[in-house]
Amino acid sequence: MKKFTPVLLLLMAGVCGHGLSAQSVSIPEPSPIDTADLLVYDIPAVKVLGDRPRLMSNIPGSAAYINPLQLRQFVALSANEVLRTVAGIHVVEEEGAGLRSNVGIRGLDPDRSSRVLILEDGVPVTLNPFGEPQMYYSPAIDRMESVEVLKGSGQLLFGPQTIGGVINYITADPPAQREGRIQIKGGDKGYFTSLLSFGNTVDQVGFRVDYLRKQADNLGPTQFRIDDLTTKFRLAINERSTLGLKLGFYRENSNATYIGLTQSMYEQGNVDQARLAPDDLLKVQRLSASATHEYRFTPLIRLKTTAFAYTTSRDWRRQDFSSSATASNQTGVVWGDPSIPGGAIYMRRTNGHRDRQFEVAGLEPRLSAHYRLGGMSNKLDAGVRFLWERAYEQRINGSTPDAASGALIDDETRSGRALSAYLQNRFELSERLQLTAGLRTETYFYERDIVRLSQKDTSIVSDATISQLMPGVGVNYTLSERWTMFAGVHRGFSPPRVKDAIANSGEVYNLDPELSWNSELGMRAQLGENFSMEMTAFNLSFSNQIIPISESSGGSGSGLVNGGSSIHRGIEGGFNWRVALGEGHQLEWMTRLTYVDATYNEDRFIEVGETSVNIRDNRTPYAPEWLGSVAISYQSAFGLQARLTANYTSEQFTDELNTLAPSANGQTGLMDAWFSLDGSLRYTFPKKDKWSVFGSVKNITDERYIVSRRPQGIRVSIPRFVSAGVELSF
Repeated sequence: MKKFTPVLLLLMAGVCGHGLSAQSVSIPEPSPIDTADLLVYDIPAVKVLGDRPRLMSNIPGSAAYINPLQLRQFVALSANEVLRTVAGIHVVEEEGAGLRSNVGIRGLDPDRSSRVLILEDGVPVTLNPFGEPQMYYSPAIDRMESVEVLKGSGQLLFGPQTIGGVINYITADPPAQREGRIQIKGGDKGYFTSLLSFGNTVDQVGFRVDYLRKQADNLGPTQFRIDDLTTKFRLAINERSTLGLKLGFYRENSNATYIGLTQSMYEQGNVDQARLAPDDLLKVQRLSASATHEYRFTPLIRLKTTAFAYTTSRDWRRQDFSSSATASNQTGVVWGDPSIPGGAIYMRRTNGHRDRQFEVAGLEPRLSAHYRLGGMSNKLDAGVRFLWERAYEQRINGSTPDAASGALIDDETRSGRALSAYLQNRFELSERLQLTAGLRTETYFYERDIVRLSQKDTSIVSDATISQLMPGVGVNYTLSERWTMFAGVHRGFSPPRVKDAIANSGEVYNLDPELSWNSELGMRAQLGENFSMEMTAFNLSFSNQIIPISESSGGSGSGLVNGGSSIHRGIEGGFNWRVALGEGHQLEWMTRLTYVDATYNEDRFIEVGETSVNIRDNRTPYAPEWLGSVAISYQSAFGLQARLTANYTSEQFTDELNTLAPSANGQTGLMDAWFSLDGSLRYTFPKKDKWSVFGSVKNITDERYIVSRRPQGIRVSIPRFVSAGVELSF
């Protein structure tokens, strides 16, 4: 691969100038401007729910917030466990450790989370936010302090993805005084994590360092080693000006593979056998830097400027295989049942390296102002963002399964430049009624430069431009002290992948962006101190839904373009009920439920053999009708915390044809509904509150079920998994 381009240096020039909330739901702020949330002078960061995420009344749409206490109660193996408890979110496992994020919202295809905008401290983390918005790197939940989810029209402040929603992982800021933490956890199958954290503030400078080591020898079929280092700095320049700096390094080596089980292997119960491709190796390395400067003109007017840059390398060695018994260069290793056509995997003596490197840099000034106009309180958010991105891709074929190099087959560069602008104003029309109107525009110029194709040197250069205007409006109305209604509609936008929009021949396809109109109507309630609820009805209407054709989605990597019209409608919500059991003792019941009807709503024909099949009214792939989560947590006065979580996912189709019978290779067919049960326990020693011990059991009932038929075969849930650990805070 090519060497890293020093895009991080651009930072130096850049910064000079719910589902249901886990917390209480509040009625809107009174007519006079409330400055309580304007005087938070901590490390500058972009948060999708604002500085006070517990108060949902000002959010123009459904949102959720998982607070630090809840996050600790999970004792989570991955972020997937946390996100499953948010209404509307569907998570598909891949290797069981959450190393590759597959998240869908409201029936959207979860493949690599490509239709969800995922941020860390307000900064994008996908490979290339426009040209390849895929999650081959996923932020580790172990080092997060809280999680925000936004699904309504308020996501127009972010982008470029504005269809499904925004997930923002938030890391802890530098502490006001010296503070440290050591956490060590071990479990089944060689699982081990250690987290070291230390921070302090000296004079006007605060800092925090977090180092995570995470590994497993055989977590399901997966072996991995991860090193994750993050540092944050806060500099109080003066009473008006604060600078925050964040640096990150991530390195992963894992035996991730595309090969899954055949149908006969699964039915025979061979779900924990030896690795199918023992020489497959994925190496991911990520370097990131961001700097955010906040200048407070007055307590009511703030300018926050963020510069960010990151580079991600993804080098993946995968052994070749075939479903044909006559394939060349066979090793003699055969998986599955050769007597069933397509029911066996024939391993080959060669491999392919899919080596990719991605670079991103951006600059975004954002102005926030509280002001009064005509006797009304207003909140204005406005900003622009310039983003530059580039991707290098090479395909190298090796002559043995473990060859570290070989013949260069394909070599290309894809680049893009994007200019975004947005404006959103919240009008407080009365003490009860708020209206939020927003507008976002995206312009993306992209280019594909192919210098080698199918072992032949070439020079194919093509480019194109996409522009889109996205309006949105949301309303909040307070019925009483306890009840609030909200409604909203906005334009959803997702640009096509550059590799899909420009063919290998250089032809520019007429591949439109993925566009939708998203609307929702909901109600929140806070009934006393201990009961809150939220219900939301939603509708996502696509004029053009792009059908995934990447290898990760089970496709061949080329071919399909515009997928046609589809519609996603449903209802989501839940409640929190907190019960006091005596002084210092508390029991909380949390329920989330989602119903989604996601179908193709216009005629579209697919050729199946010599027959043309109309898939109108078919369900979209990987869009279960029902999702449910129920959690019971207990907190005592003497330091004991416990949590029991149950998750349910109904059956789902895996292809557009809604095929019921499973294919012999395991890649298509109806996936049955599944249920899982997880538990966790934490105890903090009395009079020694710096020490705590904890443990968890995932998949308590040890159910083994199909979680995915992608990319190339069946993936199975991890077995019952037990872990325990100790934590020291100082």
